Amino acid sequence: MAASYTEDDIKSLDWKEHIRLRPGMYIGKLADGSSPEDGIYILLKEVLDNSIDEYVMGYGKRIHVNIDDEDRVEVRDFGRGIPLGKLMDCAAKINTGAKYDSEAFKKSVGLNGVGIKAVNALSTFFEIQAWRDGETKAIEFSKGEVVEEMKKSRKDDSENGTRITFDVDRDIFPKRTKYRERYVEKMCRYYTYLNPGLAVIYNGKKYKSKDGLLDLLKEEMDVEMLYEPITLAGNDIDVTFTSTASSSEDYYTFVNGQHTTQGGTHLAAFREAVVKVIRDFYKKQYDPGDIRAGLTAAVSLRVEEPVFESQTKTKLGSTNIAPEGETIRTFILNFLKEKLDNYLHKNPATAEALQKRILAAEKERKELKGIKKLARDRARKAKVHNKKLRDCRAHLDSKHKRREESTVFITEGDSASGSITKSRDVETQAVFSLRGKPLNCYGLTKKIVYENEEFNLLQHALNIEDGLEGLRFNNVVVATDADVDGMHIRLLLLTFFLQFFPEVVREGHVYILQTPLFRVRNKKKTFYCYDDKEREDAMKVCGKAAEITRFKGLGEISPDEFKFMIGQDMRLDPVNMVEGKSLKEMLAFYMGKNTPDRQLYIIDNLREDVDTAEI
Repeated sequence: MAASYTEDDIKSLDWKEHIRLRPGMYIGKLADGSSPEDGIYILLKEVLDNSIDEYVMGYGKRIHVNIDDEDRVEVRDFGRGIPLGKLMDCAAKINTGAKYDSEAFKKSVGLNGVGIKAVNALSTFFEIQAWRDGETKAIEFSKGEVVEEMKKSRKDDSENGTRITFDVDRDIFPKRTKYRERYVEKMCRYYTYLNPGLAVIYNGKKYKSKDGLLDLLKEEMDVEMLYEPITLAGNDIDVTFTSTASSSEDYYTFVNGQHTTQGGTHLAAFREAVVKVIRDFYKKQYDPGDIRAGLTAAVSLRVEEPVFESQTKTKLGSTNIAPEGETIRTFILNFLKEKLDNYLHKNPATAEALQKRILAAEKERKELKGIKKLARDRARKAKVHNKKLRDCRAHLDSKHKRREESTVFITEGDSASGSITKSRDVETQAVFSLRGKPLNCYGLTKKIVYENEEFNLLQHALNIEDGLEGLRFNNVVVATDADVDGMHIRLLLLTFFLQFFPEVVREGHVYILQTPLFRVRNKKKTFYCYDDKEREDAMKVCGKAAEITRFKGLGEISPDEFKFMIGQDMRLDPVNMVEGKSLKEMLAFYMGKNTPDRQLYIIDNLREDVDTAEI
């Protein structure tokens, strides 16, 4: 019998219930903080954005950010302070805020009135306090409900401004959720790059930038610049860029101070405009790929009433610089036509270095043309016969509803590949099987990617030959044994990515699969333990009847057990680019010749374990 459909079936949720029921709509991933895209950083950003907007309006030159050992967050700014009579509305009334008034916050990030309300709803403790002209008022909430409210403001001589403190709700986020210092530090640094003169003090450490985007580029560059960065500034736009010997493009794009990690209309416009202006300047129809080869750029745009493609604001969807203004495409093109053309005329040495880089890219592309054809023919044939890739149905470059979950495990040997293949989710998880140790490609040219069959097949499996636009898997997971050989294979694979496709790592797509070292069980319970402490805790639960197994390789783990390890509780360690460290130097040290310096480093960093037989 069909279910009835009456007025009782139609429910209306209040603001906090809807946010708590569908948190992913507001803050993205409800993960444990191991990735900079995780929701807890969105919560922190929502609070910080309000403080930044005050600075942009000319109020408050410093912001204090504190995160204690229990992960309680406190953000205190020294702006004007929220009007005391509107404290409740700003913290607990949806679609309320000053940012709808385009005169007060003309080019602000947070224009949807949800921001700190989401933080409030998703926190077990949330306190908001404001100071204005010698008076203060505060309200405490839990999960969006008022716990304690200061009914009337009281005298307080503290500086004007706002303080927000919160603890995320561990019933919504994973229990092991934790803020990673490096991600928070990077967030604070980026805010100062985009707002020269602003001081952000994070847990006592002060961050401040004098030269803005130029500081950002110099900090983030991991390969040598071929010429001093070109810095261009205009109304509502700032651009800094240079070229490197790397074949990949690298962009840091921002809209109204928001780091748009997925780019958007402003990045597409910049890439197109750079090609047109440079072609016109040199009066040569250079290939777009040759012009942009090795280009590293930071682009900051200020847009009135920006439209983003999600609440997390990582991709700009706006087509116009303002509701009644010119298109972003035309705006950026006109800006570069004037500023970049003038700069190249005034700086002939830079113009010469840029052209030299374009010609080098052109030469490399032509040299690779023939070998690419052979490699593609080989790959086309391999698609029919090759069993290296066990594909899945969902891909990042498709419209599949689970595209964000698409994952490929790069495994070592047939036994491990077989276990993962049998236990994987065929909808979202693929397996690429290596045949022994891959080649150490450090110092080799990109020709090796096409000449080496395994590298070529891996490149085609990921579809990254021409950049990340066609990347087929959101998560590229290196799954090797936790022994010496497995670690070596891991390093060789990371060298392959860092040498030829660093953007895959930089954009946060590469992970290391954590596999358990022990299985502890009795007749009723089974625990998979990833370190000695987890093993000891499991032994206490299982008691004297505990049976302990030490896993020595992925091949020993059965398909049934793999279902746990690559399922909902899968543990992944993101591979992060080391901030401010030269990629070239790092690869040379670890993957180059076996120098005395490296030998001494290994000796100095050796760790002696109690039970060395289990390593």
